[in-house]
Parts: sequence; C-alpha cells; structure tokens
Amino acid sequence: MLPTEGFTCFPGQMWDRVLSKVKKAVVFMDDKCAESLHWNGGATSVFESGARNLKQFSSFEAGGENEPKAVFVVSTLLKGRTADIIQDIVGLSHFQYCVVFTTVAHSIHLLANNVTAELEGNPVFEQFEDKLCEWMGDMNYTAEVMHAPVVFAPVSPQLFLAPNFAHLFPLLPRDLETINTKRPEKRRFGSLTDVDLHSLSPELQIEIKSLASAVNSMFESTSTREESFALGPMSRLIAGELANHPQAKNRRKTAPNKASIVFIDRTLDLTGAAGHHGDSLVEKILTVLQPFPGHTTDVQVDMLELTNLQHIPDSQPTLAPGCLAQTQSSTARLLWETMLASKQKEAVMEVRRQLVEAASKENLPIKMGLGRVTPEQLCSYVQLFKSNWGALESHCAVIQLGLATAQTLRHPTLPRWDSCLAFERLLLQALGDSDFAGVLRQLLPLMKPRTAKGEEGSSSESSSGSRSGEEECGPDELLVLLVYLYSLAGEAQIADDEEEEEKVERELIGALTLVITRETELSPLLQKLTGCGSIEELTMERAHTAVEGVFDTLRELSHARDHLKQLNSVYTASDGVHQAMYRPFLRQVLEEIFHPDRPESPDIEHMSGGLTDMLKTGFSMFMKVSRPHPSDHALLFLFLVGGVTPSELRLIREVVSAHKPGTQVLVLSTRLLRPTDVPELLFTTQRLVPDIGV
Repeated sequence: MLPTEGFTCFPGQMWDRVLSKVKKAVVFMDDKCAESLHWNGGATSVFESGARNLKQFSSFEAGGENEPKAVFVVSTLLKGRTADIIQDIVGLSHFQYCVVFTTVAHSIHLLANNVTAELEGNPVFEQFEDKLCEWMGDMNYTAEVMHAPVVFAPVSPQLFLAPNFAHLFPLLPRDLETINTKRPEKRRFGSLTDVDLHSLSPELQIEIKSLASAVNSMFESTSTREESFALGPMSRLIAGELANHPQAKNRRKTAPNKASIVFIDRTLDLTGAAGHHGDSLVEKILTVLQPFPGHTTDVQVDMLELTNLQHIPDSQPTLAPGCLAQTQSSTARLLWETMLASKQKEAVMEVRRQLVEAASKENLPIKMGLGRVTPEQLCSYVQLFKSNWGALESHCAVIQLGLATAQTLRHPTLPRWDSCLAFERLLLQALGDSDFAGVLRQLLPLMKPRTAKGEEGSSSESSSGSRSGEEECGPDELLVLLVYLYSLAGEAQIADDEEEEEKVERELIGALTLVITRETELSPLLQKLTGCGSIEELTMERAHTAVEGVFDTLRELSHARDHLKQLNSVYTASDGVHQAMYRPFLRQVLEEIFHPDRPESPDIEHMSGGLTDMLKTGFSMFMKVSRPHPSDHALLFLFLVGGVTPSELRLIREVVSAHKPGTQVLVLSTRLLRPTDVPELLFTTQRLVPDIGV
C-alpha cells in the first residue's frame, strides 16, 4: 500500500525551499501564501530560519537601510499589479539581493504572455531577474526568481486546502449564457458539460491550469501515477487539464506509486454545504467567530480571559487573537483533528479532557466536573493558567482551542444555528407533500426585519411583527435558507399553477428587500451583494436589484444534476414510516466507488491522458479491457471544487471505514466551508473572471 506520509510532508517540503532562502532577509508575503504558511509552521518557522522581518506584500511596506536582502512570496503571475508592488517595495528600499518565489509555474507565465512555443530554460523568470536588478539600481546586484508550489495548507493529515483557489467555484447556467454571447450562433454550447477550456476567459484558464499544475507538483514530488476522474463540468476541465499536463506524461511512465483522484463540483450538492444538519463543533466555530484577517479558514479567538484587561463593548481589541492552527504542539494537533472529525458532543468532551489533563500536569487546583460540558466550566479551567506563565506557555495551543470552543458555545448568535436547523427539517418534510410554491410560502413568515438593539422592549416594533435581535435569523441566514431550499426545488411535487410560484417569489423578493434595508449595519456578505459599504449608502432600489439577481441565480440551482444519469437526487421522500431525508451526494459517490461489484458508473467520468488510455477506452467497446476504476488503488484523493464542510470530512471517514477500511482517502479542496460562504460564492463571486493579480 502506498503510504500517505509522502503527501502529508509535501506542503512542508515546498515551504522548506522558500525557508532555505530567508536567512538575514526581510520577507514580503501575500495573504494567500501567508494562509498556507499559517498551517505549515506559521511565522515561527520563518524567524527560526533566520529571517529579520516578515511583512505584508504591499506598496506601503519597505526594507530598512540596514536590510540589503529581500524575499518575496506571491501566489500570482509576475506581471501587472504584482510586478508593480514588487517595484514599489524595491524602489523604497536599499536591497542588493532579491529572491522572488511565485506559486505559478513558468509554463503558465508563458501562456499568460501569449507564448505557445516550447522554450528552453525559464526566459520569463530570467527577464524578471533583470527587472529586479534594474529596480535595485545596479545590474551587478543579485536577483533570483523561481517557482515554489506553496499552495496547500495541511489543515489536518486527511485534509489539504488550497487558499490560492478559495474563490474558484463551479460555473452556473447564467455563466454559460455569458460564454455563449461571445460565440457565433452555430458554435454555442448546449450545456455546461460541453464547455471546453479554450472557450473560457484567459483569467479562468490560468486559474484552472494553475490548480492542475499544483496537483501535478504533488504527484511529481511523491512519484505517483494518478488516474483522474470527474463529476461535474468544472471538475471535468480541471481533471482533463491534469490528465494532459505536459510534465505528467513522463512521470506516469516511470512512477512506482499509484493513486486515483476524483474531482467533484460543489454545485452538485449545495444542500449539504448550506445545511445546518452536520452536528459539527468546528462548523459552528467557523460560523460564529470572526474570521482571521486575510484568511478564508481560520478564526480569531479572544484571549482577553487570560489577562487582567477589562472588556469594553464595541471597542477595537488591543490584544492579538488566538487561532485554530496550532502546528507547533502535537497534543493540540490531535485535539484539533478530533474536533474536526467528531460529532459535537464527543469533540466538546475531548476539549474538556485535554484542559483537565493540562491543568493536572501543572498541579493547578482543578475541580473535576462530570456530565454536560458548559462554556463556563471550560472558561474556569482556562483561567487556572492565567497567573502561571510557565503553564500558560506550555499549554497555550490547547488553551486556544478550549477558548474557541467556550466562546462558540456561549455566543449570542449560536441559537440562530438551531433555528435554521429546525426550519430546514420542516422544509424537507414539506417538499414531499406540496408543490414548490407551497414550500416557498412557508419562508414568508421568516422574512421580517429584525429588531434593532435597544428596541426589544418597544411595543410598536413587536406589534409590527419584527423579529427579536441577535437570536433570530438575519439576512445572511435567510439567504442560506433560500439556497438550501432552491437546491432541492426539483424534488417538490410538480406544480399545477406556475403563476402561483412566480407570485410567491415576488412576495419573497419584496420581503427580503425590506429586511435588508431595515438592517442597522451591513454584514460583509450584504456589502458585497449590494455593492454598498454602509447602510447609509443603500437605497431600496439597489437592494431590490441585488435581491432580484439572487433569485435569478437561485432558480438555476435545482438543475445542477440534470446531466447525471444515476446520482441525480439528494432527497428521499417520506414513505409514511420514515421521515423525508437529505442523502449526501458525497455518500452516494463513495458508495458507488466502493461497491463490491465495482459497477461502471455512468456519472463518474474517467479522464484519459494520452493515446494509450484512449485506445484502452476505445477497445473496451469491442472487447474485455478493464477500464480504470476509482477503487483500483489503495490511495484515493477526493478533490471538492468549491469547498468541503467539516461534516463531510466525518462522513467520508465513516463511509470508508464501513465499506473499504483498507483504503486511505485524502481530501483536497479549495476551502473549508461555513454555511454563509455559500451565498457569497454563488451571488458575489466573479466566477468567469477571477482576480489573478494582474
């Protein structure tokens, strides 16, 4: 069996390339690379390697007079905005030696510069080295430019995220319309499954090729020959690009190790991404705590309880936050893995156990508590470390995870999670009993403005039907519920009257517009959705236009699985004995892959890479030639394009141990999803023209 150690070490080995160059240097790093570093040893590893300073990649930063060496680590092409920022920093500094690392391979730099010919060496990088010397003011100074795929963040041994591609999301039918408007009528695509890579924008082509290149680097580093499979149009493009990657052909001839990789579009199951049914502590932590600045995964843990500082409401904190990425402590890493892969009750009990164990090791006066774990109990354990600096330093990593748990369990907005869960269960049952208009109508009572802080006691507000403050669902949660419901729209009974559905939609659009305009402040999601930075800028007209756009997208969600022949539903209706149920798409895919009869799934498409595979595929139509199957190898990669939820990580583990315990499954994804990420990715992301830093 192929051990997974080589893959687990891969992200760290790529960072070692960078760290080998940082001695006595000022290091400038963009947010996406900083997030990857955050899960690969963090800033500590940079300073332990001899760096003098670590700064944000920004035109407003520079090196000091006595700092002659700089290292730049960027996730983008070395042109446009990125080149301008490097020039600004170098121009403001006194560097004599510059090293630039980019996560984008040289072959993609050639493509971005419209060079199609195969060229020897790395001419684009060499040209940039000359520019660096020019900007430093002396052509005899030293400049180095190289590719380092520091793309993956090992969030756990079973999960690698790619922060560079956090906003890469599968295309929707409205994107197909945009693609077709630029094509002659006779050459327009009938569906998203027909779209080829060359018909996409140059930016999206570069994004897809960069992702395929990063995955290829991982297989290259571990001498692995992979078989690629795909479910969904975007996955098909990425898997096809990987299968035909120019550097991969030689590797596959000699690679001693073998693995399968299955790419899956997130849009094939938005019900699971938007739902609150996961019973996962980490999902709740990610949802209620503030995100770490510049990051898509980690959150800020308030460390105030470990100090004597007073909490001042609505003030900016002066204390650096804690976080979930505890890469320096093996105890904390194991605790984090348990939190990520267990149900909430087990995870919370393990947090308590680790805090008790840490306090006992330091002989702190701990009072043992049995039964239900409460946030007050966890905080009382944490505060035991407050006056003991040695104990605090030794167990700081576990304490941060303990505080994250306590702050989540007592967070004033956590009851919204249970409200959403209860309503989702109600909608699931209603889907089988009525047409979609009837189910939509059940959302209307929720579409009422929230009571502003300080107005809870106002009789005029309560009589008008407004919902009470922080505990009730706000616009963000209402958008999540709409995604959940519309992703299941195809499961409702066929309507007799389509006009009724349109009428209810118009009512919902009006009601949601009013909810948004009555907010006291706009959430980050609403700011992106409406294009307004504050509530004062927002007009009723702008809110209405934004909400109409949301519903245009929502109507398309139920068609995401139309092209699938077998795995085309995630819903089981009630049969009178059992309640209606959501059937996770991922569970169905894995059960299909690990089926003892190894049936050939009509939906899991094998992506051929070269003439041999194509011949094998062609011959199999006439004679018995075994076509590649995802379960052929002891190592299986699942790449979820558009994000994976913590609940799905647990589901994968459960299905694999039940069906094929000998298989090792590693999950790759673009991000770790919280429910509120889904509306952002659907309604506010430039899917066709991603920002590639040019």
